[in-house]
Amino acid sequence: MNRYSEKIKEAISTGFWLGYSPVASGTVGTLPAILIYALIRFSLSPEIQRVAVLIFLALSCLGCVAFGEWAEKRSGKKDPGTFVLDEIAGFFLTVLFFSTPSFFLTVFWAFLATRFFDIIKPFPSNAIQDAPGGWGILLDDLFASVYAIIFLKLFAWIFPRVVGF
Repeated sequence: MNRYSEKIKEAISTGFWLGYSPVASGTVGTLPAILIYALIRFSLSPEIQRVAVLIFLALSCLGCVAFGEWAEKRSGKKDPGTFVLDEIAGFFLTVLFFSTPSFFLTVFWAFLATRFFDIIKPFPSNAIQDAPGGWGILLDDLFASVYAIIFLKLFAWIFPRVVGF
């Protein structure tokens, strides 16, 4: 039973093992979020889509907090690169507040902006990583997503056609 629960934790926290990508593990590890978002956009009514994204955001946040300390102990590193549930949560936060009529443009811009701000980690994203366990893993990505949302809203206001409005 313990070995089975370890495999479940590993599968979830690594984005179904995409976090083991030798190149850009956080970027590659965001792909499950894009797939889930596609299922939401193409299978649910517009009224329910935001609720579904919010549910997956909450689940990924809970997973980060629940599995973060386990992942850090297992890897011996603070915020291990293979742990990508935080990137998944960040993407869901961005698409919760930024969505265009085009699925493809929403994914393109949300993915690009979220990854950019997660990589450069503007304040307080860089400082909040020191929070204990899963909180430190999660919060820096959520702050990066807030920056991504603000940027995308401003960019869409200035260049609405480029963004997809």
